[in-house]
Amino acid sequence: MWIIIGIAAVVLIAAIIIAVVVRSRKTRVPQAPKTSQAPVRGAGSGPSGSADVDSPRAHSPPAGGVAVEDAPAGEAAEPAPAFDTPAPAQGRLARLRARLVRSNNVFGKGLLALLSSDKIDEDVWDEVEMTLLAADLGTDATDELIASLRERVKIEGSRSPERVRQILHEELLKIVDPTMDRSLDTERKDGKPSVILVVGVNGVGKTTTIGKIARVLVAEDKDVLLGAADTFRAAAADQLQTWGSRVGVPTVRSDKDGADPASVAFDAVDKGIEAEVDTVLVDTAGRLQNRSNLMDELGKIKRVINKRAEVREVLLVLDATTGQNGLSQAKVFSEVVDVTGIVLTKLDGTAKGGIVVAIQRQLGVPVKLVGLGEGPDDLAPFEPEAFVEAILD
Repeated sequence: MWIIIGIAAVVLIAAIIIAVVVRSRKTRVPQAPKTSQAPVRGAGSGPSGSADVDSPRAHSPPAGGVAVEDAPAGEAAEPAPAFDTPAPAQGRLARLRARLVRSNNVFGKGLLALLSSDKIDEDVWDEVEMTLLAADLGTDATDELIASLRERVKIEGSRSPERVRQILHEELLKIVDPTMDRSLDTERKDGKPSVILVVGVNGVGKTTTIGKIARVLVAEDKDVLLGAADTFRAAAADQLQTWGSRVGVPTVRSDKDGADPASVAFDAVDKGIEAEVDTVLVDTAGRLQNRSNLMDELGKIKRVINKRAEVREVLLVLDATTGQNGLSQAKVFSEVVDVTGIVLTKLDGTAKGGIVVAIQRQLGVPVKLVGLGEGPDDLAPFEPEAFVEAILD
């Protein structure tokens, strides 16, 4: 009898142990992590529902050796940078005004102090002239501004800081010329995107500027595609692609270094037409304005693009800190590719705000965008009123 009871007890204990072990294993089974994919801004989400150029099948290079990619050619694909939302483009210059104030306060305060003097004699006017020239306003614009100020000071006779500031504001705004068309042509026309070619010398930050322009356009709800036609600098395409990835903008690039830049630019425009984007931004290699062969190549890039779609804008990127040297660069580039607008970078790093006026006068071309910092949204559409206010603040 006791033997039977003992066996039953052993069986019961074994059953309990087995049940506990099985349950414990079930609780330790790892759960598959949940995955999510950030939405890609639809470069190919046009009205006709054409294929997205960022789809996996678009990553295999066509016969021409050009691919639309999200990861650098020849490298393992890595997770794209986190998407971020660009700041609204409208009113950026006003929001960044504090930086412009700091960079130009010597210019503005100097003029206000001189013209508020109890006695404005020839010595004072000489100092006003030197202040304007030091700000890179240029000789013609300086002479014109001084003539206008002389006449108004003589007629009105007022020395109050408020009135002097108002006079300066009116006259400076006049020479900055608020009537110039500073808009970017970014709309699709006749079934084709607007093509914007970005040019400039080495070291002015063209590729970074293009990334920031893409952010401006995305903030304005434009579908954008980037063309990496700077095929001589190994990191240029990677850098451009990184900028585009942050806002879901695809990049067309060559799968080999040293490819023909005109061919890459052509293929970028071709992909832009296929994907029905609004704007194609084409990067180009930095070049010295005194190297005729490089400048000829730039002209070739534009001609080749025009066979597929019209180049509507040629933006010349200039470093504001270079002063008058930037004027000679601008003149040569304008002769080769018919510049339609200036992007003036590092304007927050110089007190020479007059360079805006000098460039516009020499080329007859407006400053359309200005860089006021290193941040991704520190590129702003140029607003004459906000610019003059910052100078005199």
